[in-house]
Amino acid sequence: MKPNKSVIWTLIVLTVVAALYRIIPNRPWGFAPQWAMAIFAGAIIREKKWAFVIPVLSMFISDILYQVLYINGITPISGFYDGQWQNYLLFAVLAVFGMMMKKINVTNVVSASIAAPTAYFILSNLVLWAGWSGTRGLGRPKTFNGLLQCYNDALPFYRTSLIATVVFSAVLFGVYYFISKKQAAVTTA
Repeated sequence: MKPNKSVIWTLIVLTVVAALYRIIPNRPWGFAPQWAMAIFAGAIIREKKWAFVIPVLSMFISDILYQVLYINGITPISGFYDGQWQNYLLFAVLAVFGMMMKKINVTNVVSASIAAPTAYFILSNLVLWAGWSGTRGLGRPKTFNGLLQCYNDALPFYRTSLIATVVFSAVLFGVYYFISKKQAAVTTA
């Protein structure tokens, strides 16, 4: 089945807008739509390879923009760093939370919106602490207490990512719901 052109354009616009949103100055750390995009893509997109690609593509575009701003001295945040591919991989995997939804309803969307950033928090900080990302764990000791310190360091980011994922999931799935209802009404009319 060939994808609808309006759906393709909508996904392109969504990807670019999310990338641009992520580079807004003074945005709270972690308050970004990419977690929700991954869940949404996993739940909605039939061709699952695109469900994995869309949130990563959005992150990559925003990282390119961050890098351009960094090179020009506009932001202290560089777009690219050692081990970044692991971050992209983790974002792609978050689409699985959307794919696991048997039915799209409020309970499942909220559950996925809590589970996805929680899994990301646990895995990304483990990768950071272990030094697999090239960051050497921010100097935290390679002990259980060092791992807990790493998790503690990231708690503000985690809280913000949870709020952002719930908010952006509500927007994405809410708009999808209303558009689906409108299309169903037009089809039956």
